[in-house]
Amino acid sequence: MTDNLPVPAEPPAPRRRAKHTLPDFIPVPRLKDRSNGWRPEVQRAFIEALADTGSVRAACRAVGRSECGAYQMRRHPEGASFRKAWEAALDIGIQRIEDIAMDRALNGVEVPVYSYGKLVGTRRIYNDRLLMFLLRNRAPKRFAASGNGAGGGGSAGRGGSGGTGGILKVVEERKMRRLKKLWFEEWQAEQIAKSPSAAEIRASINRKIEAVKHRIEANTSPRALKLDLVARAQRSADHEAGWRPGKPYEEYAALAAELFPQILARLSADPANQKWVAWDDGDDDDIDDHDNDNEVPETLLLEDGR
Repeated sequence: MTDNLPVPAEPPAPRRRAKHTLPDFIPVPRLKDRSNGWRPEVQRAFIEALADTGSVRAACRAVGRSECGAYQMRRHPEGASFRKAWEAALDIGIQRIEDIAMDRALNGVEVPVYSYGKLVGTRRIYNDRLLMFLLRNRAPKRFAASGNGAGGGGSAGRGGSGGTGGILKVVEERKMRRLKKLWFEEWQAEQIAKSPSAAEIRASINRKIEAVKHRIEANTSPRALKLDLVARAQRSADHEAGWRPGKPYEEYAALAAELFPQILARLSADPANQKWVAWDDGDDDDIDDHDNDNEVPETLLLEDGR
């Protein structure tokens, strides 16, 4: 029978007040109830926004009121409770800002990376100074910036502070050198990718040479181009015969005359010269009739008979 008796319910646990909660306050009394005035609900909304943002300007913007009006409420003779709520809200807002700063110090901030005005990616930046500042404020005994910490006397403390600053400076310098090296490698790779290859350079030079040839041919008559072909053949024959500037030509004239027909035929067989070889003005017998007698054409003889 005793098993069927109802079990008395346990008393509810006492509610604990949150560590960071806004205290209740008495709103500042107003002489008139205006729609754009600081009504009690507007004052409470302002205190809540101040706790969320930690900024008076942002809180005023959230409730649609001016900063001047907020500070007038703070200075009001009957605004003691409002001032206490203001201070409590700022404490909560500052703690929120500290949490954001700690998150940025630990996890870094992602920033965009631009190259030649274009977005190429992102990278994460870590602020070591911000991290040390937060550590010194949250754990002053372990990360004291002065000689009052637990690490030793005044001189030792000052030495420790200088050592910490020196370490941060070395870390930043190494990071900057590493980033500069990385940026230089990226820039060099971009320059190599943009620069033309050796084959492209040769092709560009050949195109320019061909363009110059076409301009020369366009401004030269067919007979002049054919005579220029004969002159090139004669120069090649003289060179292959061994004649050089400053030497007497008589010793090499006979051999050059033997080589001339072969070189002229070779140049005439070049497709680039076919259109000039095919042109005939009926006055080239002195060029074409010397193939069998191996004599120098009269048009190529010098005035002194050499």
